[in-house]
Amino acid sequence: MTQRRLVNLGLDALTWLVLLVMLSPVLWLVVSSLQDDLELATGAYDLLSPTLDAFTGMWDTIDFERFFVNSLIICTVAALLATAFASSAGYALARFTFRGSRTFGLTVIGTQLIPGSMFLLPLFIGFIWLKQNVGIPLYDTHLGMIIVYTAFFTPVAIFFMRSFFLAIPRDLEEAAMVDGCTPFRAFVKIVLPNAAPGLVATFVYAFLFAWDELLFVANLTQDTAETIPIGIRTFIGNYQQRTAQLMAAGVVSTLPVLIAFFLTQRWLVKGLTAGAVKG
Repeated sequence: MTQRRLVNLGLDALTWLVLLVMLSPVLWLVVSSLQDDLELATGAYDLLSPTLDAFTGMWDTIDFERFFVNSLIICTVAALLATAFASSAGYALARFTFRGSRTFGLTVIGTQLIPGSMFLLPLFIGFIWLKQNVGIPLYDTHLGMIIVYTAFFTPVAIFFMRSFFLAIPRDLEEAAMVDGCTPFRAFVKIVLPNAAPGLVATFVYAFLFAWDELLFVANLTQDTAETIPIGIRTFIGNYQQRTAQLMAAGVVSTLPVLIAFFLTQRWLVKGLTAGAVKG
C-alpha cells in the first residue's frame, strides 16, 4: 500500500512538473506584458511594480482593433463553413457506400500530406487572375481569406466528423424514419444534435487553426483583411522595438482562444474522444 501511494505521489509530482513546463511560456508572456521596454531589454524585471502602460499603448501604436475584428470575422465564418461542409460530407462517408468512397476518403486525408506553402503561389496567382479577368476581388479581402481557411481545414474536419458519425448508432435514424421522418429530417433532427460535441470540437479546432495562421494572411492581404498575427508582427520593425506592447498584444490575442476553450471544454473533450471510438 505504501509503495502504491509513493507511485501515485510521484505521478502527481510529474504531472505538476509537466504542467508547469507547459504553462511557463504563458506565465512569462503575462509577466513580460506588465513591464516596460527598458526592463525587457535589460532583463531587469520589476515584479513588485507591474505596469499596464503596454496594454494602453498598444491600441495607439497600431490599429489593433482592426486586426482583432478582422480575425474574429474571418476565423469565425471560416470555422462555421468548414464545420458545415464537413458535417454533410462526413455523414455521407459514414452512412453511404458508393463507388470510390474509400478512395475519396483516402484522398481527402492525403491532401494533408502536402505542405501548405506549396499552395501559396498558385493561390496568389489565382486571386490576381480572377481580379483581372473575371472581376472577382479576392486578394486582400475577407472573402478571399475565408475561402482559403475553409478549404484548408475542411479535409481534416471531414475526417473528424466521419469518425464521429460512425460512433452514432444507425438505429436512431432508422427509428426516426419509421416514425415518418425523411432521411434529411432525421439527419437534422436526430443525428446533428447527437453529434453536437463533434461539431463543437471541429469548430473550435478550425477556429484556432485560422486564428494563429500567418503565412497565407501575410502574402494574400495588404491592408483591408490583415489579421492579428500581422498586427503583432508590426510591433517590431527596423526603427522601433516595442517589445512590451508586443507581449501585451500576445496576451490580448490569447484571451479569446482561452475563453472559447474553457466555455466549450466539456464538449471539446467529449467530441475528440467520442470520434475515436470507431473508424
